[in-house]
Amino acid sequence: MYEVVGRVRSRGFRVLWALEEMGVAYKHVDVGPQSDEARAYHPAGKIPVMKDGDAVLTDSVAIMSYLSDKHGQLGAQAGTVDRARLDAMLHQLNETLDAPLWMIARHTFILPEDQRCPEAVAVEKELVQRSMNRLGDGLTGPFLMGDHFTIADILCVHCLNWAFGMGIAVEHEKLKTYAKDMRARPAFTKAGQS
Repeated sequence: MYEVVGRVRSRGFRVLWALEEMGVAYKHVDVGPQSDEARAYHPAGKIPVMKDGDAVLTDSVAIMSYLSDKHGQLGAQAGTVDRARLDAMLHQLNETLDAPLWMIARHTFILPEDQRCPEAVAVEKELVQRSMNRLGDGLTGPFLMGDHFTIADILCVHCLNWAFGMGIAVEHEKLKTYAKDMRARPAFTKAGQS
């Protein structure tokens, strides 16, 4: 059984949601970053971490990709054009949503006040808004990759929720409807209750 270490209100939610979508059993260890408990799994105290037997895996997207490959769900077969497109979408979401959201978090509550830069927050919020609008313009099916729910949808919706929590509203109507539909999935609700 997999062991997922990290808070639901963190990137750990992505892993929990993926496991719920796949119907795979797991144990959830609810610990925060930089805690002694987290350091028992990862020397830097980072979360999420997932244990598969003796293997300790880190990074939410890497863990989701591993699970997708191992269980043949929520992804695309390696060596295919569909897989290249999925990988490209994951990189795009990390670069254009996750990275600027992390920068906003650092400059609003993570860094000491004297090291925060309000100007950086304003710039990053604008970048997130533009990225969300581009994502909405590119939606051609019910899911990011067209007709199939994938780990890219999990990453995207987690980032959209994170943006909303930081006061960045989803303005694009197609993207707003998409996010609402994804949050209505039973696995999303179950992951939030882990």
